[in-house]
Amino acid sequence: MSETVLLANRGAVAIMTLNRPESMNAMNPEMLDTMFRVARQAADDPAIRCLVITGNGRAFSAGGDVKAMASGNADGSRSGPVVSRVDVLRQQEEVSRLLAEMPKPTICAVNGVAAGAGLSVALAADLRVASDQSRYTTAFAKVGFSGDFGGTWLLQRLVGPLKAKELYFLSDVISAQQALELGLVSKVVPHDSLMDETMALADRLAAGPTLAFGRIKDNFSFGATNTFADTLQREAENMIASGKTQDHLNAARAFVEKATPVFEGR
Repeated sequence: MSETVLLANRGAVAIMTLNRPESMNAMNPEMLDTMFRVARQAADDPAIRCLVITGNGRAFSAGGDVKAMASGNADGSRSGPVVSRVDVLRQQEEVSRLLAEMPKPTICAVNGVAAGAGLSVALAADLRVASDQSRYTTAFAKVGFSGDFGGTWLLQRLVGPLKAKELYFLSDVISAQQALELGLVSKVVPHDSLMDETMALADRLAAGPTLAFGRIKDNFSFGATNTFADTLQREAENMIASGKTQDHLNAARAFVEKATPVFEGR
């Protein structure tokens, strides 16, 4: 597997690290293909109960590799049939869908700049823990792009359409504190404590009811594009299904016995 993305396991937590620090983890085709394959591997592995994604160096990701685009050496150049280029990009975007929809918690540890597609991917994670040195920008408009990797869908649901359009049109850079105030990140921590804080959260989630977490995520995904009545139906279905798990039975017994429940993912 390409060294542009690293995968390490710590117990039930997988850590995916974007690893092109010399280019601020700009996403070239090799990295994008590897990101998808690593995310798919983590999603499919039952031993992995939480996925953390972060970047190596001073950036989470500066987004697409604009230098390569300008030279025509990366996807996004103007050569080749439009339909085939759309298909390629759509496949690369699957990493955002996996982060948002895999039936286990995902956390982005935002270690530095998150720009363009890098911001979109970060927003696709369930939770974001931010270094106090991190910065954020949509960036697309600055290079004549409209945006990809789900950023427009995700951002307007976090900050509202008005603010999301402003952030896309103007591409202003915002600080970690501003991101927290807008609701883009879950918490801001000192830079040197970022991974310790993130792993503490990841370990807590990995020890939790991952089957229930998966159905919670499904409720949110379904509810984002469906009616209230239909979402009530989906919640009812997921509630009954989660109630049939051994995890629920064990937790209910532990509650009655005033004991700490143990969740095994079954």
